[in-house]
Amino acid sequence: MFRPKRLYTFMIQSFLPVFFMTFFICLFIVLMQFLWKYVDEMVGKGLEMSVLLELFLYAALTMVPLSLPLSILLASLMTFGNLGEKLELLAIKAAGVSLLRVMRPLILLVAVISVLAFFFQNDVLPQAQVKMWTLLYSMRQKSPELDIPEGVFYDQISGYNLYVGAKNHDDGLLQEMMIYDMSQGFDNAMIVMADSGRLKTTADKKHVVLTLYSGESFENLKSDRTNSYTNIPYRRETFSKKELLIPFDGNFNRLDDNLMAGQYVGKNYSELRTSIDSLNHIVDSLGNDYAQRLKSTPYFSIANNNLPKDSTQRANRLKREHDAALATNLDSLWQGSNNQRRQLYVSRAIERANTIKNNYEFSSLTLSDKHTVKRRHEIELMKKFTLSLACLIFFFIGAPLGAIIRKGGLGVPIVVSVILFIVYYIIDNTGYKLARDGVWPVWQGIWLSSAVLLPLGVFLTSRATKDSAVLNLDLYADFFRYILGRDKVRRVEHKEIVMAEMQLSVAENKAQALTAQCREYLNTEPKVNYFSYWLEGYNLDALRSIATSVEALVAYTSETTNNLITTKLMDYPVLNPERILAPLRIKPIDIILMVLAPVGLPVYVIAKKKYIHLRHNVEAVCSANDELVVLLQRARKNE
Repeated sequence: MFRPKRLYTFMIQSFLPVFFMTFFICLFIVLMQFLWKYVDEMVGKGLEMSVLLELFLYAALTMVPLSLPLSILLASLMTFGNLGEKLELLAIKAAGVSLLRVMRPLILLVAVISVLAFFFQNDVLPQAQVKMWTLLYSMRQKSPELDIPEGVFYDQISGYNLYVGAKNHDDGLLQEMMIYDMSQGFDNAMIVMADSGRLKTTADKKHVVLTLYSGESFENLKSDRTNSYTNIPYRRETFSKKELLIPFDGNFNRLDDNLMAGQYVGKNYSELRTSIDSLNHIVDSLGNDYAQRLKSTPYFSIANNNLPKDSTQRANRLKREHDAALATNLDSLWQGSNNQRRQLYVSRAIERANTIKNNYEFSSLTLSDKHTVKRRHEIELMKKFTLSLACLIFFFIGAPLGAIIRKGGLGVPIVVSVILFIVYYIIDNTGYKLARDGVWPVWQGIWLSSAVLLPLGVFLTSRATKDSAVLNLDLYADFFRYILGRDKVRRVEHKEIVMAEMQLSVAENKAQALTAQCREYLNTEPKVNYFSYWLEGYNLDALRSIATSVEALVAYTSETTNNLITTKLMDYPVLNPERILAPLRIKPIDIILMVLAPVGLPVYVIAKKKYIHLRHNVEAVCSANDELVVLLQRARKNE
């Protein structure tokens, strides 16, 4: 009977709770972003809680592609960070289990999640997006909740402006009311003023009944007269009670889902492929049609003779127009016309050119719209695969990074995850916009983020499996010092306890021997000119021997609890005899480089500069040796 290994069960049990926790946290965060973005569409419209919950459900489903990669990154980072912080990962490695073997069950789990993510993108997400956008558009069409404020005009009822001076919140009585009825047009406006009134909606929520008390109305009767703008009659009415019936649809009318089902966001893989093929056929047909029109359209009665003779009548007509144009002497026609006639020619030519220009611009916009729709379909098609790959990439970034950082909890992992995800989001959004606008091919823009982060995942995984100090800042500092031409900094730890303490006499002998070796090199090393450099070079072997002796002395003498000696060891420079100090050791090539002074001279100058710097470091080793010998002798006297 097959049973999973206990290590694999332990890793899955460590990963899954953290994954579900981070997934729902990330989903909640991006859902709050959606809420703040569309809060104006929902507030103040009297929507039922069930409608809002339905919208949040569909919005949460559409936010899964954004929260799933982040949750995998954060969960893998926290899982391996916790294992490293509790030294469990160290114990597993000490048992002979490699990091890739530890990651094996989670790799299979994330691979399953990636496959499920593709089916989610293909089957669930299109339907969720259709329902969400349909519901959101339905909310936009709904009239706002009827709540007239005090002291300002309320214009949310189409064709009406209502003003209420004050409201009695106990009995709902509205005071100092003013109504501007412009539902019949501005020229037929009616103004109603009342001391008080009440407002209520009908049972079907299709109308508003406004009951007014003690007021007057003023009405323009222009519609009852002719089109004359003089002597327009008005009607004035005084009333003690008056009822107005105002159209106001307060119901929530849900739009049909089929309105969005034909959009690119509501299609699965096969439907997108079919739509892309259809759009390609349409684009090719339009392009060929426009090309034929460009070839066959005569401009200013001058036809194009290089045309396929698709019909004899058409060819004869174009030939007659061409012969007539050639027979006409345009210069003589222009010179023999008066200024008025010339102006007429120019205006007609400009009008003709503008007409042709507008036709071409319209054709270009039509073709551009088709290209835009096709790119949107291609983007949506490729997005169905990018989510699955992003899940894998983020796991191979988070897991080795957690093993390297060895910090669990919600502190460092969240900071690192947010920084990486922001970088991913910026790159992904930039590529999406470049693909959407047609600046880049669609596949380049959509796969840009994956192409950038995939090498990072490979690099971190390879470094973590080899236990390399990827995040050792001292290594990067030394690298930049090397780029800038500066020496590395010697670092020696102060030790409280040593297993085998160094012998003072042996260290003193080593230091004196190293001093003798350095002084012998300084006194016997001959001067090297341009020709001797390319024929023999500097004594690279002697410099390497001195560098090895320095490292051996520092390594041996550092096994001490004496802080003065440890501090003095930091004064030893790090010698780095580079290969440029010696020629290629291939005589023909060295002679050729020596003869080619434009190539050989800069190399010689760089080598001489590095040699002078190394010589100064050797002198610094001698000085440090003398001071170390004094400290060692003092330590021997104090024993």
